[in-house]
Amino acid sequence: MSEPEKTEMTTEPATDEATAEATDRATEAPAAPEALETTAAPEATALGAVSRMFPDGSGPAADPAGSHFERRIRSFQPRRSRVTTGQAEALRRHWSDWGLDIDGQRIIDPAEMFDGLPAVLEIGFGMGEATALMAAADPGTGILAVDVHTPGQGNLFRLAEQNGLSNIRVANGDAIILLREMLKPASLDGIRVYFPDPWPKKRHHKRRLIQPEFLTLAAERLRPGAVLHCATDWEPYAEQMLDVLTAHPGFENTCQDGGYAPRPASRPLTRFEGQGLDKGHVVRDLLFSRV
Repeated sequence: MSEPEKTEMTTEPATDEATAEATDRATEAPAAPEALETTAAPEATALGAVSRMFPDGSGPAADPAGSHFERRIRSFQPRRSRVTTGQAEALRRHWSDWGLDIDGQRIIDPAEMFDGLPAVLEIGFGMGEATALMAAADPGTGILAVDVHTPGQGNLFRLAEQNGLSNIRVANGDAIILLREMLKPASLDGIRVYFPDPWPKKRHHKRRLIQPEFLTLAAERLRPGAVLHCATDWEPYAEQMLDVLTAHPGFENTCQDGGYAPRPASRPLTRFEGQGLDKGHVVRDLLFSRV
């Protein structure tokens, strides 16, 4: 994918009181698919609120694959956050054309979703500002963006609508199910995981997304030469990412010295990242190509 030119895009009109309350940190997909645990299911209140909001199927389903009953360690939970009227209306207007519930019931070809364009998968997009910027800067690439945060889904649709973006699709649900059960092998031209939850407590490290099991699944869905791009401001997680990616036979570091890469121009500087930089955080990018 070519490096995009600097693109101006309207983002401010889509923000509102709910957007201001929401975090920009991505809520990403579950980690190791085989691991089991006995902790409680995701918050029923959050799932119920979505069910009541779109009872006619005009928006994202609360839990399209029943994934909260699958007993395995996951690295996300639905977050309770109020969906504004504007976000809900955007979801109702565009869900049938731009939305996808991850139900595990069908096989999809990303290239068909974007009329033959190369397609990348973004796992966890927060409120969607960075996703919209990337789509505007590179209209020749389709972005299949996965998240379970309903306000963020609605906000991304609003941004796409306001800026005339046709190369964004939103997948609602569990990205592991999408990768494992719905995407064709070698069908992706890239995977992006920006600022996933670092799960800083040691007993929660098993919940981190970037694990050997996830990398094996990702490698099966990436075309040869496609890039898995991760970014985090949590140094211990960055070190773990570098270790597991370096050790995985399906990936090769694009950085010649075997370390972290400079932030490519294709990844926008987000509000969340700017706040971290102001606090002295160091953001580390990892770019590994599919062997």
